[in-house]
Amino acid sequence: MISPMQRLIAINSPLFLSGPQLDELPSWQSVFGNDNPLVLEIGCGVGDFAVQMAQQHPEWNFIALDFYNKGCLKSCSRAERYGLTNIRVVRDEARSFVRRCIAPHSLRALYINCPDPWPKRYQRKRRLVNQEFISFIATYMNPGADFYFATDFDDYGIDVAQVMATQPGFANVLTPDLWRHDLEGYPRSKYMLKFMAEGKAIYFVHYRTLTGRKGGCA
Repeated sequence: MISPMQRLIAINSPLFLSGPQLDELPSWQSVFGNDNPLVLEIGCGVGDFAVQMAQQHPEWNFIALDFYNKGCLKSCSRAERYGLTNIRVVRDEARSFVRRCIAPHSLRALYINCPDPWPKRYQRKRRLVNQEFISFIATYMNPGADFYFATDFDDYGIDVAQVMATQPGFANVLTPDLWRHDLEGYPRSKYMLKFMAEGKAIYFVHYRTLTGRKGGCA
């Protein structure tokens, strides 16, 4: 649940949706006013990546999801500044939102950029992306949908790349590489640029769900 302290900053943007207030399985066609493919970014931060993607792909509908109120406010402001109508900013916890609000096999793409790495060994069970999460999220992705993961944390990048390499129902778009440190045309978020300025490498992982799969990869 969202704590009361996180509601201190009112967000009055028409682009903002509070996850817990959304109906179960809302009509995204009604929300966006069209039936364009649905794309989700988990952990949108201040919205710079999602806004760049929404500009590049006006034919897609973007859900920019984050748990933190201030980031959602900044994301809305950024999207409004560019006059975007194909993006909605949602404040909610990722798994809860997906379970309640995303229909199976409805995502055209999923982006996860620089999630909390929980760097200490005893913390790693708290990481968002692992075998269990991939099996979970696969059921919500279209056949042929793209899965992108990016991190500056070496261990996290390698772990996700190795998990994806053994995950049924997905094909590695970067073959023969398990990951790359650059993807042409992939927008760099504020956090990526910060890490790169510190001399850190970004690990990019890109997989695609198989077109012939049924029932997800769980």
